[in-house]
Amino acid sequence: MKKIWIILLIILGVIFMIGSWFINGLNTPVLLDEQVNSSWAQVENQLQRRNDLIPNLVSTVKGYMQHERGTFERITELRSQWAKAGSTQAKIKTANAMTKTLSRLLLVVENYPELKANQNFLSLQAQLEGTENRIAVERMRYNNAVRTFNAYRRTIMGGIFCNLRGLNKPRIYFKAVEGAKEVPKVKF
Repeated sequence: MKKIWIILLIILGVIFMIGSWFINGLNTPVLLDEQVNSSWAQVENQLQRRNDLIPNLVSTVKGYMQHERGTFERITELRSQWAKAGSTQAKIKTANAMTKTLSRLLLVVENYPELKANQNFLSLQAQLEGTENRIAVERMRYNNAVRTFNAYRRTIMGGIFCNLRGLNKPRIYFKAVEGAKEVPKVKF
C-alpha cells in the first residue's frame, strides 16, 4: 500500500512540474509582449514631449528666420502626421523624419548669432536636446524589449507558446532612417 502512495505522489509531482512549466511557457510571451508595449509607450511619451516643445521652438525661431519657412512647414506637417499615425511602423517613420528635420533646423540656427543669444531659444534648445537624448534611451530600451520578444518567439518552445497565445508575429525595431549618418546640408 505504501508503494502505491509513493508512486502516486511521484506521478502527481511530475504532473505538477509539467503543468507549472506549461503555464510558465504560456505566460512568458504575454510578459514579453507587455514589456515591448510598455517600452513603446515610453518612446511615444518622449516623442509627444518633443512634439509639444516644437511649436514653442518654432515660434521663437520664426521671427529670426523668415526665409526658412519650408523647414517650419515640414516640421508642422510631420508633427501632425505623427499624431495621426495609427501603426507603430508609421510612427517610427514619422519620428525619424522629424529627427532629421529638427537636426537640420538646429544646424541652420548656427548662422544666427542673435538667436543663439536669445534666452527663450537657448532654454527651448536645451529642452529639445534633452528630449532627443531621452528618445534615444527609450528607443534603445524598446529595441531591447523587441529583441528579447523576437528571440524568444524564434526558439522552438517559444514559438509554440507564442502561437498558442496568438503572439506569433515579430515586433518591429525602431531603426534609424536611411542617410541618418550623413550630416544635414543647409543651403542659403
